Amino acid sequence: MNYNTINYHEDSGITTIALNRQDRFNAFNSEMRSELLAALNHANEDERCRVIILTAEGKAFCAGQDLKDIEGEVDFADILKNGYNPLIKCMRELPKPIVGRINGVAAGAGCSLALACDFIVADSKATFVEAFVSIGLVLDSGSSYFLPRLVGSARAFELATMGNKLTAEKALEWGMINRCATTENLDDEVQKIALYYANAPTKAIGMMKKMLNDSMHSNLSEVLDYETKFQEIAGQTYDFNEGVNAFLEKRKPLFKGN
Repeated sequence: MNYNTINYHEDSGITTIALNRQDRFNAFNSEMRSELLAALNHANEDERCRVIILTAEGKAFCAGQDLKDIEGEVDFADILKNGYNPLIKCMRELPKPIVGRINGVAAGAGCSLALACDFIVADSKATFVEAFVSIGLVLDSGSSYFLPRLVGSARAFELATMGNKLTAEKALEWGMINRCATTENLDDEVQKIALYYANAPTKAIGMMKKMLNDSMHSNLSEVLDYETKFQEIAGQTYDFNEGVNAFLEKRKPLFKGN
C-alpha cells in the first residue's frame, strides 16, 4: 500500500508504522488520520504481523492536531466521531500488541495516541503534553479515559487543566509509560520488546488485551466469566500445546501466534 503521510514496513512479524509529516512535527491532518487507520487495519489483517511498532520520523512524535488544517468554522463532532475516535478504538480493539516508540514530543491528540498504545517506550528527551487547555479545549481522543487510569485522578486533573510538560522520566515514575531510554538506546530497547512479542503467543496476548480493557468497567463475576471463556479458547490453540510440550521437553517454545 502507498501512503503519503506515514511509512509502513513489515519484517519478521514486526510491522512498523511511522508518522511522516516532519515539516509539521507530525501533526495530524485528515489524510494522516485516514492513512494511519488504514495502516492499522492492514496490519491487523496481515497474518505475518505479530506486533506493531507505532512511531514517527524526525524529532517529534506527534504535535497533535494541525491547526492549519482546521482553520475557519470547525465541526469538532465530525472530526472526533469520524476521525480520531475510530482511530483510538481501532488501537484498543486490535488483537495484536502495539508498542509505542515515543521519539519526541507527544502533545494533544499526539499524547492521546501515545497513551493508546499497549506498551510505551519513550526517549528520555521526549515530553508528554495535554495541550488542549492552552487553546481553550478539553481532552479528546481518549485522554480523559487513559490519564486517570494511568496516573490517578489528582495528577490527571493537573496535567489536563494546567497543560504541564511531563518529562519521560517523570512519566515513567508516574506509571504512564513502561520504559525510558536514552536516544542512543531507544531503538535497541524498542526492538527488544518488539522481538519478544513477535515470538509470543499472539492469540493469547490479544485475548488478554481485551480482558484487561474490559476489566476497567466489569465486576468480579463478569471478569471471572471472561477468564473462563477465553481460557477455554486459549486451551485449544497450537501455542498452548507447544508451550506445554516445550515445558516438558525443557526447551524454549516456538510459538506461531495461533
